[in-house]
Amino acid sequence: MALSTNSSDSRDRPSLGARPGLGSLPPGTSVKPGLSTVGNDSLKRILNHPGLAPSQEREFAFTDADFERIRSLLYKNAGIVLSPSKQDMVYSRLVRRLRSCGDQTFSQYLRRLEQDNSERETFINSLTTNLTSFFREAHHFEILADQLKQVKEKRPIRIWCCASSTGEEPYSLAITVCDTFSSMTPPVEIVASDIDTSVLAQAEKGIYRRDRLDRVQPTHLSRYFTPIPGGDGSYAVRAELHRLIRFRRINLLSPAWPVQGPFDAIFCRNVMIYFDKQTQYSVLKRFVPLLRQDGRIYAGHSESFIHAADLLRSVGRTVYVRLDSPLR
Repeated sequence: MALSTNSSDSRDRPSLGARPGLGSLPPGTSVKPGLSTVGNDSLKRILNHPGLAPSQEREFAFTDADFERIRSLLYKNAGIVLSPSKQDMVYSRLVRRLRSCGDQTFSQYLRRLEQDNSERETFINSLTTNLTSFFREAHHFEILADQLKQVKEKRPIRIWCCASSTGEEPYSLAITVCDTFSSMTPPVEIVASDIDTSVLAQAEKGIYRRDRLDRVQPTHLSRYFTPIPGGDGSYAVRAELHRLIRFRRINLLSPAWPVQGPFDAIFCRNVMIYFDKQTQYSVLKRFVPLLRQDGRIYAGHSESFIHAADLLRSVGRTVYVRLDSPLR
């Protein structure tokens, strides 16, 4: 997202070929995708966990059947396809929840998930990790700036960031809009959503350590952020920037989204890589009527929507439009 971003930066998500934990559900898994269903809601990454204890040293018994139930629950509730090789990672993430809830077995914890919506949300948060940065995939922000300059009507511009994570992407969008309009109060509304409530809370605070801002140009840092006095060198986004964004939890698999179109831009980047093709298609089909005729959908560098050619067409590097769009 930064004007100086390099998508191969080590802090970015691994390339498609190196991405851990994702794959097809194994034969016989009776999970059906939520076709009435986005970051993803939130955008998300399942990661390997270092230093896992061998299975014989585990505090709680963890059977293959337990793992398959967890895979099914994660797919059903978040659309994330979890590789069979991630059994140790899942154990290490969820064993903390068993201790916290006082459950003696994984079966007991899984029964809890069937009845406790709050714990089910924590379960999803535990198995998803958000990696992001300011101005990641910088070319998209340049394209967005050009798009904004072409809007001739005097009307509010609306952008949906579907996987806002800890806020770097929506704040990068807000900075781009402010720069384009040379104003701290541009005519824009940004909806920033994610499935993970914990990262949304961080995003809404808008406070970042200095090392998280290394992709922010010095002029942007002084214009859009203020240092927190007496702290650890962290910065807070300016109130004017914060006011441009509405943060809310949205699960892209939910049958109803609490958003209304039309949007000039939908940023759904590095989200679809966690969904199977059928779920991807279902989400994209729901995006289309929310998009202006000349609007754009911005995808991640590893994502392709070729399988949705009856819904969208490409107009550049991971940028898509409706089939009836006048853009070429």
